[in-house]
Amino acid sequence: GLLLASIGGGVAEDGVQQAAAGEAKATPRLPRFVSLKSDKVNVRRGPSTDQAIVWVFSRAGLPVEIIAESDNWRRVRDSEGADGWVFHSLLSSRRTVLITPWSKGSSSVPLYASRSTGSRAVAALQAGVLGNVLNCDGEWCEVSVDDYSGYVEQDKLWGVYRDEEVK
Repeated sequence: GLLLASIGGGVAEDGVQQAAAGEAKATPRLPRFVSLKSDKVNVRRGPSTDQAIVWVFSRAGLPVEIIAESDNWRRVRDSEGADGWVFHSLLSSRRTVLITPWSKGSSSVPLYASRSTGSRAVAALQAGVLGNVLNCDGEWCEVSVDDYSGYVEQDKLWGVYRDEEVK
């Protein structure tokens, strides 16, 4: 039965992809960044509630990258490279970023008053800090973190692509 369901699912997915190709403007691109809507988001082995929960995200607002889609399911990857399937309604199009999640140790990233490394640093952001994206120009992102807002060099953020513009 499982094999037949799997084959049937493949046919349905192909039909969906063909329909989507006709309305390319409405189809969001892959990959793309989104954020988690709630503090408890189950990540499953496959795109179904029948699939095992492999882990649970526990941080609302966390940015994740959608790398595949299947009906109402999204395959997401986190900043550590782990991936799994999440139901679409648990994701938000609100853009958020993590400050240099790849760096270990005590280095911080300056939050600048303007789009220049010569401007005043408003705050020092530790690795792993979560920020809200206000906009990005491909080189700098304006972000807010708690009561602070300012500019961070885009290549120091996980949750936006290098050179991506975010309005």
